[in-house]
Amino acid sequence: MARLAWHEVAPDGAKALFGVHHYVTKSTDLPEDLIHLVFLRVSQINGCAHCIDLHSRDLRKTMSVDKVTLVPVWEEVPHLFSDTERAALAWAEEVTRVSETHASDAAYAAAAAAFEPKDLVDLTIAIAAMNAFNRLGAPFRLPVAAKA
Repeated sequence: MARLAWHEVAPDGAKALFGVHHYVTKSTDLPEDLIHLVFLRVSQINGCAHCIDLHSRDLRKTMSVDKVTLVPVWEEVPHLFSDTERAALAWAEEVTRVSETHASDAAYAAAAAAFEPKDLVDLTIAIAAMNAFNRLGAPFRLPVAAKA
């Protein structure tokens, strides 16, 4: 079934959301790979095929295929992920599943210990932005670049 191209139907809304994306990717001190790693994990949790495809491709430019493939089970392969990456992935899962986790004090304390205050806020903005993109990409079935 054909679905609306949300960014064409509501260009001002798309511009606003892409403005947050631009802030996160261009105006923070967070490393680009870390941002895309978080974007990928959030998209996997939310089941957004377009975003999974996009951020997997972004990461494969600088990260091994093995590491990208194992992002969903990052806790089982800690040797592949740095302390900072593991902290960011844990916080991304906690925030994305906030209705279940309620952003627990323990998870917050762990994230706050791993990131400077501004970086933690910026990371949380990145997580929130990707959750918003996923909630548009999945329902409107944005296309993927992947081929059979």
